[in-house]
Amino acid sequence: MSTRPRVSSALPGQPPHFGSVMAQQPDLLARFGALYATFWSEGVLPHRIKEVARIRNARITDCGF
Repeated sequence: MSTRPRVSSALPGQPPHFGSVMAQQPDLLARFGALYATFWSEGVLPHRIKEVARIRNARITDCGF
């Protein structure tokens, strides 16, 4: 699976990055942050399992974050 961005950067002269797109829409960024926090802080699975899944996914996709 490629981790190469499929769209150009939202900021001229900067590399494509998820954060640069979200920075253009502060309300969307705030809502995404709240949703993401809910995913990580609530649910059936313990945080430890969620973190293992996140790390495994990052390794499989060669994600640098």
